[in-house]
Amino acid sequence: MKNSLNIAIAGIGTVGRGTVKILQQNADLLAGRCGRNINIVAVSARDKTKNRGLDLGNIKWLENPLDLVALPEVEVIVELIGGANGVAKTLVEVALKVGKSVVTANKALIAHHGMELAKIAEENNVTLAYEAAVAGGIPIIKTLREGLAANKFSKIAGILNGTCNFILTSMSEEKKEFAEALAKAQEIGYAEADPSFDIDGVDTAHKLAIITSLAYSCPLNTDFLVEGIRDISSLDIEYADQLGFVIKLLGVSTITPKGVLQRVHPALVPKLSTIGRVSGAYNGIIVEGDYVGRITLEGAGAGAGATASSVVGDIIDIARGVIYKPFTVPVASIKSLPIAKIDDLEASYYIRLVVADKSGVLAAITSILSENGISMNSFLQNPHKTGESAQVVITTHKTVESAIKKALNSIIALETIIEKPQTIRIEDL
Repeated sequence: MKNSLNIAIAGIGTVGRGTVKILQQNADLLAGRCGRNINIVAVSARDKTKNRGLDLGNIKWLENPLDLVALPEVEVIVELIGGANGVAKTLVEVALKVGKSVVTANKALIAHHGMELAKIAEENNVTLAYEAAVAGGIPIIKTLREGLAANKFSKIAGILNGTCNFILTSMSEEKKEFAEALAKAQEIGYAEADPSFDIDGVDTAHKLAIITSLAYSCPLNTDFLVEGIRDISSLDIEYADQLGFVIKLLGVSTITPKGVLQRVHPALVPKLSTIGRVSGAYNGIIVEGDYVGRITLEGAGAGAGATASSVVGDIIDIARGVIYKPFTVPVASIKSLPIAKIDDLEASYYIRLVVADKSGVLAAITSILSENGISMNSFLQNPHKTGESAQVVITTHKTVESAIKKALNSIIALETIIEKPQTIRIEDL
């Protein structure tokens, strides 16, 4: 057996604890699979006195994570601190520059600084591995970089945030309002005290940026439409169900005639579709390649075990002596692609309106849709008492986003429209 691989771990939170447990409990199994022992030489975290349920007795503890890099016996730094900047970014930069490989679960860091960090890794002939940054235990990075490397990709889409999927599933299956479902997610530990990173779509956007760059060999881009799930109500969940759909927060990246189109937003997807059946805190990703066709990956998108599994998988690669380009191709060969605008998106739409109970309301709405070349696919109106406002739901056939925006601006101007319309895109996944 080869000499042991010595690693240091910065950050012993949820994923850090899971990583240590796997490395300790499955030590013999991992040694057999990679041909050498993996030793945790040192760790760094804020509070040494905290009970983490781990045996760290023979492991060095350093308060400053940057001091881990100075240990000559350490070959790999595992960065599990988080954050796009600050100490996490400095730690990764310094480690790569002195010739130490890095494994990270930090999607914000890779989404915002992945190219510059990849360049440093290439210059020093070391590995920057980030499987755990996207979709928890689902091996989407390895799938794109290795298993499907023969393919030209045209679409990647799916559920990339387990917290949002758990909330939307609770709203659908348990008839909860958004606030109730969010509180339940926080109680269980799926959502943070400040859940904005998840529910506003930022987490999904970071992950989508990473896999888009990896799949299409284009620069990282985080400047695209990002909508979260705060405005999804139980009414929308109920109407979607009546129409044969469920609502999911999706990240979608496609190659269109006008360029790369990235977007994050809630969408109605068919109940019995592959993505529609992904429930709870699970993630589901669809990849379309020119030779493999469409494949689907589904699994735990978050949590100590799933994410730590991906972290350890990257460590095993390094223990085996694997050195690969972080974005498959050299950074120097990554070229910009045209960026398509969201206004050019062709899709079907769900529109929920609250209207006054007056004659001519529906005629005015359908007239505006027709003027903008928008064809209705279905219409729902639940019973209401005379004189009360009415809920009206319309779904459209495929149209262009710019036409929907123009039509909605005209509809909002009608005196009979009581609330801002709710508009959700419909995806056939």
